[in-house]
Amino acid sequence: MPDSLYCLVVDAYESKKASLARQVQTAHLSQFGIQKDTSNLFRKRPETRAAKIDVRHFNQVLQVNPQEGFVEVEGMTPYAALVDETLKHQVMPGVVPELKSITIGGAVSGVGIESSSFRHGLVHETILEMDVLLSSGDVVTCSPDNEYRDLFYGLPNSYGTLGYILKLKAKTQPVKGFVHLTHHRHQNAADFFLGLEEKCNSDADFVDGVIFGPDEFYVTTGQHTADAPRTSDYTFEHIYYQSIRNCEEDFLTTHDYIWRWDTDWFWCSKNLGMQIPLLRRLAGRKRLNSTTYTRIMRWNARHDYAKKLDRLRGLHTESVIQDICIPIGRANEYLEFMFGEIGILPIWTCPARHLNIRAPTPLFPMNDDVLYIDFGFWDILKTKTPREAGHFNKLIEEKTLELGGAKSLYSQSYYDRDTFWSIYNEPQYRALKEKYDPGGRLRDLYEKCVTAA
Repeated sequence: MPDSLYCLVVDAYESKKASLARQVQTAHLSQFGIQKDTSNLFRKRPETRAAKIDVRHFNQVLQVNPQEGFVEVEGMTPYAALVDETLKHQVMPGVVPELKSITIGGAVSGVGIESSSFRHGLVHETILEMDVLLSSGDVVTCSPDNEYRDLFYGLPNSYGTLGYILKLKAKTQPVKGFVHLTHHRHQNAADFFLGLEEKCNSDADFVDGVIFGPDEFYVTTGQHTADAPRTSDYTFEHIYYQSIRNCEEDFLTTHDYIWRWDTDWFWCSKNLGMQIPLLRRLAGRKRLNSTTYTRIMRWNARHDYAKKLDRLRGLHTESVIQDICIPIGRANEYLEFMFGEIGILPIWTCPARHLNIRAPTPLFPMNDDVLYIDFGFWDILKTKTPREAGHFNKLIEEKTLELGGAKSLYSQSYYDRDTFWSIYNEPQYRALKEKYDPGGRLRDLYEKCVTAA
C-alpha cells in the first residue's frame, strides 16, 4: 500500500477512535455493551437494559505487509473480508477460524482455533498488538512487552468484559495458491490420536480430523502448494465433510480450503435440510453459508418453533453446542465418554498448542506445554425421557473438568459460580477488572457467559 494511502486509512481510523472515545467519556452510562451486526455466540443471554455503543464501522483492513509478515486490521472486521484482502498479497492470517462471519476481535476475546493451531497456537497467539477501548473511554495500546502487558494476555476469553478491541496487528503466513489435502483413515481411537500427534510433528501446514464412529476416524493434513492437477468445489453441489470418506487425496484453492467448513456449517446444514440436493439448488450457492444458517437458527430461537413441534411429538430436546480442549494424553478417555454418554457424531478434532508457556493466558486454562485436542460437536439431543435443564451439557462440563480440559464459553454453560471461577482464574480476573473496569461499566464474565440452570 502506498504511504499516502496508508496515512489516509490510519487517519480515518484515528478519527473514528477519537469520536468513539468521546462518546463513551461523555455518556452517563452505568453499564454498556456494543452494537454489532453479527454474533457467533450460541447461548441464551438474559435481556439487559445496558446501552449499546456502535462499533460496527471498525471493520476495515488498514494494511497488509507481506514482507514483514503482519496485517493491521480493525476489530469488527469479519474474517471473510480479512482473508480476501490478505490473499491479494499471497498471505493469510496465521489462524483463521472456520466461519466467515467471525470477527478478528471476537476471535481474540472469545478464543479461536483452526487447523493451523498446532503450529501457530490459538488466534490470540498470532496477535502482536491491540488497541483496546476501556470502559472509561480511554483507548490503550497493549502488547506483550509494554505497560499493558497484563491486559494483552488477559483479553483472550474475557468476552468484552475488560474492554473492546478496536484495532489489531496480527501475524500472517505465506500461501502458494492451493492446498494439497490427504485424508488418512484409522480404525480405532488409539491409532487416530497417535496419527494426529505424528502429523503435528511433520512438515504439514494444516492438521485436523473427523470422527464418524467408533471404527471410522480420519486425520486430514494440508500442505501449501503452487500447483494442483485439479481442484474440487465444495461451495454448492458437493459437500466437503462427505468427501473425506470418499477420497484419499484432494486439492483446493487456498481460499476454498480456508472456508471448507463454512458452506455446510461443518455438517450442521443437514438440520435445516440443506444437504437435500433439491433444497440445496433452490437455496443457491450464495445462501449456502454459516451466515444464512445462523440467521435461521436465531429466528427459530426467538419463536421456539422446532422445540414446540418436538414437544407435540413427545420429545424433550437439549441443544449441545460445544468446543472442548483436552490434553492429548486424556483424549481417548474423553472420546469414550462422548460415545457412551452423549452420542453426537460426527465430531471435529483440531490439535492446538499453547506456544509461549512463559506467557500464560490467565483466563483460558490451556497453558500447559502439551498438545491439546479440541473436540467440536454441535447438535440437538432428543429423548423421550424428561431430564433436568442442561443435563448433557452438565455431564460434558464435569468430564472436561475431571480430565484437565478447557471449555469455550461461546455456548451455553451451567457451572455454578464457585466451579466457574475455580476454572477461569477469579483472582487474576478480579485484578484485571479492578484495574481496567473499576466502575463495572462492562458486564462480569460469569454473568455474561453462564446460563443459570
